[in-house]
Amino acid sequence: MTASYKELLAQREALEQAIAQARKNEISSAVAKARELVAEYGLTAQDIFPARGAKSGAPKATSKVAAKYRDPATGQTWTGRGKAPKWIEGKDRTPFVIA
Repeated sequence: MTASYKELLAQREALEQAIAQARKNEISSAVAKARELVAEYGLTAQDIFPARGAKSGAPKATSKVAAKYRDPATGQTWTGRGKAPKWIEGKDRTPFVIA
């Protein structure tokens, strides 16, 4: 026997509420367990999430990309990456290549 549309909607709403409550209970249990372990072993946020400290630590090593194109009129350069600057946009790039 098939249920009516309204009955199915009511069942879905009840199921969604049950899912939300189960998730809330499990999260609460997981947080309590995590707090217990942190207290038992004297852990810090840095011990648990070491990547977060990397942001405030040493800066990431980044390498600069050498310029490939130069505007002879202004001396401005462009690496060839990202959006093209106005002085080279839509033009043949061959004359602007840095040898």
